[in-house]
Amino acid sequence: MKNLQKGVSVFLALVAILVFTVPGRAQDAVFKTLAEIETLVYGQESSGSGLVARLAQVEKDLFGRELPGSLAERQQSLLAFLKEGSAGQPSFLFKIGVAEWAVFQGVHPGQPASTRIGSMESQLEGTSQEGKPLAMRLERLTGMLLPEPVSGVPVEVPAQAIFKVEIADALAAKTAKAGDPFRMRLAGDLVVGDRLVAPKGSLVLGHVDSVKPPRSFGRKAEIRLAFDRLIPLGPEALTVLIGERAKAAAKSDASVVAAGTSVLGLFLLGPVGLAGGLLIRGDSAVIEEGTPFYLETAALSTATSYPVPPSLRGMLNPVEIRDIPPASGDAQGGSKP
Repeated sequence: MKNLQKGVSVFLALVAILVFTVPGRAQDAVFKTLAEIETLVYGQESSGSGLVARLAQVEKDLFGRELPGSLAERQQSLLAFLKEGSAGQPSFLFKIGVAEWAVFQGVHPGQPASTRIGSMESQLEGTSQEGKPLAMRLERLTGMLLPEPVSGVPVEVPAQAIFKVEIADALAAKTAKAGDPFRMRLAGDLVVGDRLVAPKGSLVLGHVDSVKPPRSFGRKAEIRLAFDRLIPLGPEALTVLIGERAKAAAKSDASVVAAGTSVLGLFLLGPVGLAGGLLIRGDSAVIEEGTPFYLETAALSTATSYPVPPSLRGMLNPVEIRDIPPASGDAQGGSKP
């Protein structure tokens, strides 16, 4: 027994030497990957223990046991399991999104996986199954909620598919800085036929492109916003922008028009010196959380979608928009995503 304990101690010491003597960039990558995994599962990076112990804890919390393989192999396997999935098997986060859509008719991607699973259990059964492996708990949930196992199938999302979003993070002209990220949420389900690409609540990411303070001769402050990507159920992000069809949809929606005139002071939709972005003018302008507007997909893309079974299709809530004809010269795109 003493020889076994001594052997284990020597092995762990060798692992520590290998981890902490690799080149700086490689070492940083190892810890960065683990931090990403922990953030996806727990909402924050763990502290107070070494790399080996932290990795083992994530594996136990997910699967109830440690996985075989080298540290690098185990980390990459975990990250692929969480975000990418495998042939014929969608990712862990994809399955969480489908289950959340079935329970709440929307998703909560800003929360960690452990919280999202616990919330669904509490909603359905009044209590969460703390202490049991998360992967087992999720499979149990999907078995309760869905008529068949979760699958992911590729679908083409057309260019110029219009969808309504709402600001998730308030922005103010006085405090915004170039490069600041901001988030939006889908106001309804992004659907192609009977295939769910992104449920209500899915995140759309953007950033502050530039900020101009108030200037002489009464020229007001300006914030220029750029739109980056929509995060769907699958791992393939969709590039987005404000194009002609999104501008037309916004002008025909009373809630967006009201936001533009009363909330923002002057709210100019569409490319104004910033292709596909948004220009806001006003020294005291604030874009409040929940402010609505429209975006559209920038190009034809392929995304992994959930083929909604017939018995669940009544739960779909596509973003409601009016029929907006395509701009002259633009590629054809459905008026409903």
